[in-house]
Amino acid sequence: MNEEKIEKTGLFLKELQELINRHSLENNSNTPDFILAEYLVDCLDAYEKIHDANEKWYNRKLEI
Repeated sequence: MNEEKIEKTGLFLKELQELINRHSLENNSNTPDFILAEYLVDCLDAYEKIHDANEKWYNRKLEI
């Protein structure tokens, strides 16, 4: 991962954690906001990995 992406991801993670906390969305699962934020960022990373594998498999650039 390049420096810019790491920085953007870190900022997004912090803002997502604050947003979850602001809306008390962690209360329903009794899971700390930082764990939920990390999980959601991991989901986005997994989707990107799947998308890249799909492009490679079909040897084409998929438009999102």
